[in-house]
Amino acid sequence: MAVRLRLARHGRKHKPFYHIVAADSRAPRDGKLIEKLGIYNPMTNPATIELDFDRALDWLTKGAQPSPTVRRILSYKGVLMKKHLLEGVKKGAFDMEEAERRFNTWLEQKESKIKAKVVGLADQKRKEEKERLEAEKKIREAKAQAIAQKLAAQAAKAAEQQEENTQPESSENLENTEE
Repeated sequence: MAVRLRLARHGRKHKPFYHIVAADSRAPRDGKLIEKLGIYNPMTNPATIELDFDRALDWLTKGAQPSPTVRRILSYKGVLMKKHLLEGVKKGAFDMEEAERRFNTWLEQKESKIKAKVVGLADQKRKEEKERLEAEKKIREAKAQAIAQKLAAQAAKAAEQQEENTQPESSENLENTEE
């Protein structure tokens, strides 16, 4: 039986999330599985990946073949790096302490890149929100100015009408007094 590490789709339409599973290569995508290794949610930014690192490494050392997407996920989480370093230890290229040191160094660099991306996304979101609020403020000010102009025009028109109404009355009064 050929074991394959692959994704099993879950979630509703247009909102997928996946289980990372070890399954027989002949089984259907969402069919019978041997073991669930983790969860992958591509809808978040950055994508959410929860993985049982040790079990995934165990399956890889036993000969399980990952699908292309799962291979990228395992590479992202460092499982393939760890497997590569363990093969170097088996061949005698370096000892286990050196392998652990290299892996920890790689892991720290990877985590710093991920944190930088998260911070960058948060900064970008704040910047976009600030720009949106500024644009909204300009629109609000323009509307307020237009309303003020309209009210001023109405007040001027009302004042003119009042003047016209008061002037003829006073002239009529003058005519009545002259007679």
